[in-house]
Amino acid sequence: MNMEEITPEFIRRLKAEQMDQLSAYRQDLYKKPELRQLFFELTMRCNLECFHCGSSCSSRLDDGLPLQKYKEILDEVKENFDISKLLLCITGGEPLLRPDFFEIMEYAHSLGYRWGMTSNGTLITPEVARRLREAGMRTISISIDGLEKTHDAQRKRPGSWKAAMRGIQNLIDEGGFHAIQVTTVMNHQSMDELDDLYELFCEMDIDSWRVIGLEPIGRALEAPELMLTRKDQRRLFTFIKEKREEEMPVTYGCSHFLGVDFEREVRQWYFLCNAGLYVASIMANGDVGACLDIERSKKTVQGNIYENSFTEIWQKRFADFRRPLSLRNEECRNCEYEKWCAGGSRHSWDYENEKQRICMKGTLF
Repeated sequence: MNMEEITPEFIRRLKAEQMDQLSAYRQDLYKKPELRQLFFELTMRCNLECFHCGSSCSSRLDDGLPLQKYKEILDEVKENFDISKLLLCITGGEPLLRPDFFEIMEYAHSLGYRWGMTSNGTLITPEVARRLREAGMRTISISIDGLEKTHDAQRKRPGSWKAAMRGIQNLIDEGGFHAIQVTTVMNHQSMDELDDLYELFCEMDIDSWRVIGLEPIGRALEAPELMLTRKDQRRLFTFIKEKREEEMPVTYGCSHFLGVDFEREVRQWYFLCNAGLYVASIMANGDVGACLDIERSKKTVQGNIYENSFTEIWQKRFADFRRPLSLRNEECRNCEYEKWCAGGSRHSWDYENEKQRICMKGTLF
């Protein structure tokens, strides 16, 4: 094919064909899901109290399941799933606050699990970085949500930015990890820091920078004035698209169908909500669900690990996650983009009013 033939219209047609293929593949996943990511919410405790925390964590909350229960779950999952295709995703709260954190992760490593972690980075000393490598940690995402003053204010702890930045550097200095990622949640007030943050992270030897917008979940529901405006959203996605065109390792998260012009431009592939199809979670209280960012209620929790095995819950529950979310809302169901979007991300769905809180239609396309 000549370069002259690769027109914007050709690219749009190609994207449409690929999204059609993904739509058909999603229908197959509904019938035969494949567990690829299993989240362990090791604790609800956190040494920070971020205003946008999807799980509303704090220092006053408890740790998760007992050590022995995690070992039992790890044994069971290894017996019933191909763990060579599975990534164990460790989160909280701040996972490193658990006194037995390394005992859990060393046991998982001894069984052959690949694992990664989400952390606020403040507790990662050189010694902790070394132990993470020795325990087999492959990937980590550290949250930096603005320049120093903004980050500390949002996390309600002076010095948290410097501590997190030291944690990132300690991981870089240790080496031996598959990927060190920084994740930034942008809000309406912090959008003016986008370019400065880019310059900052370009100077660091990280593997990628994931930039996402503030989502209407958890404590962030109490701050609607900080949600991104339509102008903010367009600016954010244009920024990511431009940096990726320059082959810079900037990416967007898995959230939201973005329309033909931005799909595949700001992340590696097209939108697919993985909740209950590729992704499951075991919460700190033993409840089993899909993505941990999803509102926790009788509609979304699929069982409890003390009542049924994880394998049984994965195989026999999750029925509502294995059909289009758009079936719950007439406007979504009748949308011309429904085949590609299927109702959007489940974590931003309003389960009380049965509608999507974030839809990029009218903003990006």
